[in-house]
Amino acid sequence: MPEKTSKKQQQPIDNTYGHIPPQALDIERVVLGALMIDKDAFSVVSDKLRPETFYEPRHQKIYHAIQMLSIEDKPVDIMTVTEQLRREGTLETVGGPEYIIELSADVASSAHIEYHSDILTQKFLGRQLISFASQIETKAYDETIDVEELMQEAEGALFEISQKNMRNDYTQINPVVDEAIRILQSSAASTSGLTGIASGFKRLDQITAGWQKSDLVIIAGRPAMGKTSFALSIAKNIAVDEKTPIAFFSLEMNNVQLVNRLISNICEITGDKILSGQLSEDEWIRLDKNVSKLKEAPLYVDDTAGLSVFELRTKARRLVREKGVKIIMIDYLQLMNASGMRFGNRQEEVSHISRSLKGLAKELDIPILALSQLNRSVDNRDPRDSQTKRPLLSDLRESGAIEQDADMVLFVHRPEYYKIYEDENGENLRGKAIIIIAKHRKGSIGDVVLDFRGQYTRFQNPEDSDILTSPTEGGEILSSKMNDSDDPFDRDEFGGEPDF
Repeated sequence: MPEKTSKKQQQPIDNTYGHIPPQALDIERVVLGALMIDKDAFSVVSDKLRPETFYEPRHQKIYHAIQMLSIEDKPVDIMTVTEQLRREGTLETVGGPEYIIELSADVASSAHIEYHSDILTQKFLGRQLISFASQIETKAYDETIDVEELMQEAEGALFEISQKNMRNDYTQINPVVDEAIRILQSSAASTSGLTGIASGFKRLDQITAGWQKSDLVIIAGRPAMGKTSFALSIAKNIAVDEKTPIAFFSLEMNNVQLVNRLISNICEITGDKILSGQLSEDEWIRLDKNVSKLKEAPLYVDDTAGLSVFELRTKARRLVREKGVKIIMIDYLQLMNASGMRFGNRQEEVSHISRSLKGLAKELDIPILALSQLNRSVDNRDPRDSQTKRPLLSDLRESGAIEQDADMVLFVHRPEYYKIYEDENGENLRGKAIIIIAKHRKGSIGDVVLDFRGQYTRFQNPEDSDILTSPTEGGEILSSKMNDSDDPFDRDEFGGEPDF
């Protein structure tokens, strides 16, 4: 026994464990060999493999040659690859024609090339993560670097790695047809005709059939139009009335401010009284009676300032997985950042953000509603013409990217803010908000008229509104309690939202 123990003690210790980057050189050789003996093999792996996926520099050059031949629609075999490497001036660097012949001679078929490619992809991702972690670790030791900026940089780099390595495979159409028929049958069986999540606004739901899975919906408006109140009214309808789990990311207001608006909406207590705490006895009773509805609602709020797209994606995945969240709202898009990534200008950054939101909606298969600002073009138009004050798609701030990525664009428009009290047909516009569906990829566009009760930060169906019955001196009935700006929570009346 002592002799055996001695032999074990004399065995050399492997100090290389954990220090060799993930690699699979034998599999790299097999993949390259398979690509040169099967003309169809490249199409199987072209969306998975890139030259840098290979660890061995020689193999990177050989795969690049194969890639170029395929792009030029030329055959890929020993002779053509050898000639391509010669044209690129790298033939001798990779080991000459002998090495190319050796690679193809070691492979009998390309039967397992997809499986082998997956292994190489995993190894490459492992090397990327090691490099990422090493760079962050080095910078973390540097006391001249701001930690907050480093965190943003780390988020951006990790998000970029994940985006580059995400790959959605194709699917045969049969299951897609089955899913479409299932949705159609479900809609037919429903008296409401909704195939998505109801907004709670009847006319809007008739046009949209509800908020649809994987859709990016932009809700835009100028300051003082009430787009946040509109979003919160939707959130209240979904979470409080329908008990559907929803996440609300507020980048501008903190959680308490957000909840104060919801309390005002649900309990019909004016915002100034909630801010001052000077409630009447009747209002205290109403608060006690109704606030439980809000407490029991599956509404999850997050007030992280400067939320990055990477943070949003991480939190959204968790909310969907753990809380069953069916819809996400963001207030508002221009306050987000692109995870520390570098861009030439703000428009490029917003383009990345909107594209990421659309990608997230598809990944999670839920609708995402994002609020957005409009530029000042609307305010600069002729105030005497009511039609010129209607927002247009071109009024979206950084409009090109947002308009392109959005499945639906809604504008919140209150004509009375511009002292326009009647429409072209003579209809009263006081206390009215027009929800303009300006883009609808899956259906029709149009206008939806809602009542806006600013004192309660609430949008509601006209048929649900409380109509004042006190006659004026002329005997007419007042149709609304609204004036141009009576939302006590609204920062707009004190100078407007910041223009980013």
